[in-house]
Amino acid sequence: MSDVVQLACALIARPSVTPDDAGCQALLAARLQAAGFACEHLRFGEVDNLWATHGDGDGPVLVLLGHTDVVPPGPREAWASDPFVPEVRDGVLHGRGAADMKGSVAAFVVALEGFVAAHPRHPGTVALLLTSDEEGDAIDGVRKVAEVLRARGQRIDWCITGEPSSKAALGDLLRVGRRGTLSATLTVRGIQGHVAYPEKARNPIHEALPALAELAARRWDAGFESFPPTSLQVSNLHAGTGANNVIPGELQVLFNLRYNPHWRAERLEAECEAILRAHGLDYAIRWHRGGEPFHTPEGRLRDVAREVLAAAAGMPPEESTGGGTSDARFIAPLGAQCIEVGPVNASIHKVDEHVRVADLEALPGLYRALLDRLLA
Repeated sequence: MSDVVQLACALIARPSVTPDDAGCQALLAARLQAAGFACEHLRFGEVDNLWATHGDGDGPVLVLLGHTDVVPPGPREAWASDPFVPEVRDGVLHGRGAADMKGSVAAFVVALEGFVAAHPRHPGTVALLLTSDEEGDAIDGVRKVAEVLRARGQRIDWCITGEPSSKAALGDLLRVGRRGTLSATLTVRGIQGHVAYPEKARNPIHEALPALAELAARRWDAGFESFPPTSLQVSNLHAGTGANNVIPGELQVLFNLRYNPHWRAERLEAECEAILRAHGLDYAIRWHRGGEPFHTPEGRLRDVAREVLAAAAGMPPEESTGGGTSDARFIAPLGAQCIEVGPVNASIHKVDEHVRVADLEALPGLYRALLDRLLA
């Protein structure tokens, strides 16, 4: 069994459901320290973060970004094998985190070990940043570490995130940005009453529907370069006592916006609240800014990544800003150009999550090629 597969198996065997790191970062830090990396453990609340660096700081700073936490496996009887007992079947490694993203993290470490062994005096700095809070609230993970790095004046030029970005074959997609995410908890207040006497009550559902329809139907923009148009989706509505003869006194609505670089969160908040006010609603709203959009323009990072992935996949990669979001949203505001390169994402968060062994064994070489081209 190859080194990267063994390391991926060792990580999968640690049940690191968010925010529990379950010893993954200690295992990885020990290997990196043996390779000459300086390792700093940053723990905030229940979250473990690892910042490992190699180099003298004179030159560009390249960060490999990943996470050791995984989503819960769900009912174990639904899996063909124990989700935390890695198993290779028919050339495929199965286990929670195999694709998202312990396979990439293992490949990062193997690539870094090989890179610094071949280039002990490489220019610039190469770093690995890991968190155990990517799949959860993302409060005490990379978001908090980025605040620490900003306070230190730490420069980051390039960031490569190992999220599973490929669609059908390793390297067939290069993610060059992500949309921002903004969530709202809206409470619309009415007056509870009997459905037979609507004149004595005020139905918050009826009052909110026109405003919600306007928000949902609005064409926010036409897109931005490779970004799709901004969209708003209502995800939950809750009101009432459970009885069919009571007008509710309150309605709660959850909605989310995924937005491109045409917008900033505060401007979207203002636009939404202007619509709510225009409809005369008696409301309160709580916003959660999940992260601003980021976009890496044409330049050296994209050029190098495009060439490396084309060589790996046998054709130029699709360049995309689709999908949800990633921890790179916290690194981009530090001035870094960010891309995402990782294995096929077809099984992530699913029962029987898996990655092809051939892809996993190819990943260290792919990351190593990026390191060599950018820093050697």
